[in-house]
Amino acid sequence: MAKTREIRRRIRSIEKTRQITRTMEMVATSKLKRSTDRVYAARPYAQKLGEVIGRLLDPELRERYPLLRQPEQIRRAAVLLLTSNRGLAGAFNVNLIREARTLIRRLGEDGVEVELHAVGRKGIAFFRFARQPMVTQRTDIGDRPSAEDAASLVGPLMARFERGELDAVYVVYAQFRSALSTPPTTQRILPVQAPEGTEPTRAMNYILSPSADEILNRLLPLYVRNSVYRALVETTAGFYGAQRTAMKNATDNAGEILDRLRRQYNRVRQATITQEIAEIVGGAAALE
Repeated sequence: MAKTREIRRRIRSIEKTRQITRTMEMVATSKLKRSTDRVYAARPYAQKLGEVIGRLLDPELRERYPLLRQPEQIRRAAVLLLTSNRGLAGAFNVNLIREARTLIRRLGEDGVEVELHAVGRKGIAFFRFARQPMVTQRTDIGDRPSAEDAASLVGPLMARFERGELDAVYVVYAQFRSALSTPPTTQRILPVQAPEGTEPTRAMNYILSPSADEILNRLLPLYVRNSVYRALVETTAGFYGAQRTAMKNATDNAGEILDRLRRQYNRVRQATITQEIAEIVGGAAALE
């Protein structure tokens, strides 16, 4: 009897756990839909903005615009790491932290002085434990990052880059390809470079209004802020995709464990009943 009570207790415990993981899976699925909508809404704008930047950029402009400055040697760089505030998402945050550590180590081996700016409780907690100094620690960016959040993150870094205090700025984030594929990605956002696949177009004549200088003065900071905004929304979508997958796996595993425990409970209960019947029969035979 003691064993059957123990099995029943385990069954009740796992049923409650499965109920929690199933609920979390449903919540993550709902939030994933909203997050992916923001990702898909941001991509066309970012693509067109990148095309405009790619057509306007020219090597001769590097001396005129601070955000285009190409240092001869990178001596000081900033790494902006984006992680989530919550866990229960498998290896999602672990992969991002590993990507950031690899980048920091690689830059350090090249003689670059690296400063870390961490966003999200998971990344902050790890680097605190690792005793890695952090210049910025942000946990106030929620599930719906905005352009203002991106500006608050990268604005000070742009100002320091323009003053020559930084030679490069990198962002480490989760690139959202699908709910099952969110690989950690490193992107250098400063100095500004033309997106891959675009080339300056000199054969076409443009009529620019306002002037080209004013257009670039507005577009270059906007392009950098938009790059960080895209990294924020893609990381958020990637987190909910990873969490949904992790909770679904946990729910499925709980179901398999319950099936095994119920079979075990039935076998133990059957053996107990058989033993009791045998004892009754034996006692009746002894009384005859």
